[in-house]
Parts: sequence; structure tokens; C-alpha cells
Amino acid sequence: MAIIRETIRAIFITLMLWLLTAIIYPLIILVVGQVFLPYQADGSIITLNLNNEPIGSALIGQVFTSERYFHSRPSTVRYSQGKKAKPTGISGASNLAASNPELLKRILEQANQLRDENLQPIADIIYTSGSGLDPHISLRAARQQLTRVASARGVKEEEILPLITRYTDGRFLWIFGEPGVNVLRLNYGLYLQDFNRQ
Repeated sequence: MAIIRETIRAIFITLMLWLLTAIIYPLIILVVGQVFLPYQADGSIITLNLNNEPIGSALIGQVFTSERYFHSRPSTVRYSQGKKAKPTGISGASNLAASNPELLKRILEQANQLRDENLQPIADIIYTSGSGLDPHISLRAARQQLTRVASARGVKEEEILPLITRYTDGRFLWIFGEPGVNVLRLNYGLYLQDFNRQ
């Protein structure tokens, strides 16, 4: 009888833990997220104002190749976009050791490309991020690209500087990390600036 009683008790405890951790807790988190932080809970999706078409998430980087836009940090998974994206997953670093010739080759190619554009190679526009999905670049990297973007758009740099300031995210909890410019939001701001000009 004691074994049956203990077995029933173990099953009851397992069901209660399952109910608590698999149903009640996720539902509470879902409700709190949707009530207090709906934009973040739904993926921080940025949409075009005209037809409400999503253009991306403010939390995940994208590839920008046009001279008219600020370029993101390099990504080994190419932000999981397009035909050149790595099919092995949607996030991750290269995992190449500092002594690996392939890593050195990639960094040298990136540095030479930046020198051709008259840009000084700095860390966050040469090295990939650990996740491969970093949506930010440093203020220094944004300011370095400012001349190129302004001349490609035919505007003065002073017209773009307020956008860089506006889309700079501060340190996490005011002490962790460095301020960073959200590239998608900045480029969307440039798009809106163009649209308002027309």
C-alpha cells in the first residue's frame, strides 16, 4: 500500500510541477509581456508607415549594402538572410581561432575594403559578433560612415547627425556595455527623412 501511495504522490507532484512550469508560468509571462511590453514581446518589429509592411526587428541585425545606408557589423551567418546565409543555423559565431588563416584572410579582406572606402578599420566593422545577429554598431563606426552616407544622399552631414543621436541606445541599466547605434532604426530614419523631403 505504501508503494502505491508514494507512486500516486509522485505522479501528483509531477503533474503539479508540469502544470506550474509548462502552463501557468508561461501564461503569466505571456500576459505580462502583452500588457506591459507589447512591442518587445512581439519581436520589436519595425514596419513601413505606408502599408504596414514589416521591414525587420530592431533586435536583429540586417545586411545593408547600399552606399545610401549605414552598414551593419559583419555577420558569419549573414544575418540569416538571402542565398549567401549559412544553412546550418540562424545564429552563431565563426568559432575560428585567432591563429586560423581563414579568419585572418576574412579580416584582411574587410580591412582592405574599408581602406578602399577611405575608412579606418575599427573593431566593430571588421570583427563579427558572437551571435552573428548584432543590431548595433558603435558611435565611432556610425560617424565613420557618415561622410559616405551623406555624400551618397546628397545631404549635409549635419542633417544625419541628429538621427545617429536619436537611434543610439545607451548602456544597459546605465552601467553595462557601451552605447550603440541601432542600424535598422537609423536606416529607417534615413528612409523617413527622404520620404518627408519628397
